[in-house]
Amino acid sequence: MKIATFNINAITKRLDNLIAWLGEAEPDVVCLQELKAEEGVFPAEVLGQLGYGAVWVGERTWNGVAILARGAEPVLTRSSLLGDPNDRQARYIEAAVNGVLIGCLYLPNGNPQPGPKFAYKFAWFERLIAHAATLKAAGIPVVLAGDYNVVPTDQDYYPSRSMDGNALIRPESRRLTRACSIRAGPTVCARCSRRDRSGRSGAICANAGRPTKGCAWTTSCSRPT
Repeated sequence: MKIATFNINAITKRLDNLIAWLGEAEPDVVCLQELKAEEGVFPAEVLGQLGYGAVWVGERTWNGVAILARGAEPVLTRSSLLGDPNDRQARYIEAAVNGVLIGCLYLPNGNPQPGPKFAYKFAWFERLIAHAATLKAAGIPVVLAGDYNVVPTDQDYYPSRSMDGNALIRPESRRLTRACSIRAGPTVCARCSRRDRSGRSGAICANAGRPTKGCAWTTSCSRPT
């Protein structure tokens, strides 16, 4: 099963990019983030004509997540993350696809920090960790994919003063990322292997709104310690 994750940054504006990429890459499952569209305008009919079934949770202007499945209809199991019934932001969706439970997530950015947005990121991450532990205990095949809004290591971004104090590189964010991987068990991680002249790999590729030319993605199984 070929699984891809794509921060599309407004699906109505970049639908042509998505269609072209689906035709070229032919992924079996796609996790989309930042739909930035209400549920009623999600292009389900267009995607269906391309052979992709879909489930989605929309939100006007912000957030929004979706799961696409090639030649199949995803079976929706969850449209929000457990742990806070008052959280209305469209950041998590879960569906079964060909025997695998797929969780698509758009974790909060957390900026500016400190402040309520960083507190929300921290709380959301803790809820995700708890849910990951529950899924692991169920003993079923699970993939949690999406935009975690965390820069795991210093090699994953281009350092500049503008990043000083950014919530994505805070030690707390990195610690919670490791904790999530540990609770969920061995994790398949996607990482952009494109490097600049200094040899640093670039997480910048993940936020371009479309796949970046020359950006190669690699996968590996890891269990952080």
